[in-house]
Amino acid sequence: MNQPGKKHSFLQDIEWKIKNNRLYEQALTHTSYAHEKGLNNFHNERLEFLGDAVLELIISDYLYFTYPDTPEGKLTRLRADLVCEASLARLAFELNLGKHIRLGKGELAGGGFTRPSLLADAVEALIGALYLEHGLEECRKYVLELYQTVFSDLQEGVLCRDFKTLLQEFAQARFAITPVYRIVAESGPDHNKIFEAEVLLAKNPVGRGQGRNKKEAEQAAAKEAWNRLT
Repeated sequence: MNQPGKKHSFLQDIEWKIKNNRLYEQALTHTSYAHEKGLNNFHNERLEFLGDAVLELIISDYLYFTYPDTPEGKLTRLRADLVCEASLARLAFELNLGKHIRLGKGELAGGGFTRPSLLADAVEALIGALYLEHGLEECRKYVLELYQTVFSDLQEGVLCRDFKTLLQEFAQARFAITPVYRIVAESGPDHNKIFEAEVLLAKNPVGRGQGRNKKEAEQAAAKEAWNRLT
């Protein structure tokens, strides 16, 4: 989105049925770009505000009717996982959204196109744009379609905060490297072992975590690395 001639490429890629291209261009415009180009308020902060509220309503409605026997407390936790920054950033990575966001020179040089918070904000802004153009019901259809991979994980009992996937996508986009995991310690009896994993980027340790099995330990290590790097 930062190069001339690519201003609508995201809209062509995603194949949404939209007419107001300018609205979505605004959703993909960061404040740094708007201020740098003298565009005043033509950035995505207000759309992000709106999209955040719309997304929470759509996800609440989905969970309420999909899990009729689930108590309120668990529904609240599930919703928090589904609309959190990590989940939204995951969707952005799947959409390859970073390359379409218009950023100021400073943000661009600092790798803003891979920054999870910035990507999550852009997804919310796009949802706000969808709501303004199509209304709630049509917007709901687009959002639920967008969330299909996340919902599949949820139905399989895997929380949407899949930090190993997020860390891998972030590391490949930002540093062009793949995280490597290793088990560095085991403790406790055979029936109740605790594993400790470490994750490395270019042979440098960036996170550690513990779990009751190796997969859980690796997820914990990835979470620590994700929080540290982002």
